[in-house]
Parts: sequence; structure tokens; C-alpha cells
Amino acid sequence: MQENEVKTRPIRVFRCGAVAAAIWVDHRVINDAVVKVHSIQITKNYRQGDEWKRTTTFTTEDLLKVAMVATEAYKFLRLRSEEPAEPVNGRRPAEDMDISSGTESYPAGHPTFQSHQGQGPEKEVLP
Repeated sequence: MQENEVKTRPIRVFRCGAVAAAIWVDHRVINDAVVKVHSIQITKNYRQGDEWKRTTTFTTEDLLKVAMVATEAYKFLRLRSEEPAEPVNGRRPAEDMDISSGTESYPAGHPTFQSHQGQGPEKEVLP
């Protein structure tokens, strides 16, 4: 790495076994405005002898894991949470009602996710 280069890290990594989706952010100028552009890199780690390697080739058995980490990356980039609205006449607005379990986010301690704090970018481990 050269003197002026800054090594960037992904802003978020989702893992399912050996398969990982890393989300990267880049700033680009589009129509005279600086915008954030996200890219997602999906890889699989494997061991060859004593050496760890990374590939972007997957087996049939890896495809569900690829789909899971891709879905979580999409949800991270597209779903936004907001503070719930104040109740009206003692009832919450319909859009704040919990009509499906776990679609927006998983609470801390949920068995589906384990957060690894203090290890660089936030990493999520999927079952």
C-alpha cells in the first residue's frame, strides 16, 4: 500500500457459514452532486492445506447461504426504521402495527443474529 492510500473496510458484513456479503460504500459525482454508491461483494472462505483462500464460486449447497446474505444486505440498504407515531385514540396507526414477525429487524439477542462488536466492521452471523 502506498503512502497516500487509505485502506477502506466494508460498512457491514453478513455471514452464513463460510459465505459472506460485504457492503462497501463509494462516493461518486453524479450530475454535479456527490452521492453514496453501495456495492456488495459475496465471497466464500475455504481452506486449502494450511492456507485460507477466498472465492466467488459457489456449490449448489452454498446457494441458499448466498441468498440469505444477499437478502440481509438488501434489507440493510433498503429498509429504514422510524420512531413509532403517537397513538391516536389509544390505537397505533396501521403502518406501525406488528403484522409479521421479524420482517423489519431482529432485536438484540435474537437467535437468528449474533453481533460481533469490536472486530472492525459490524458482522452478522446467520444460522
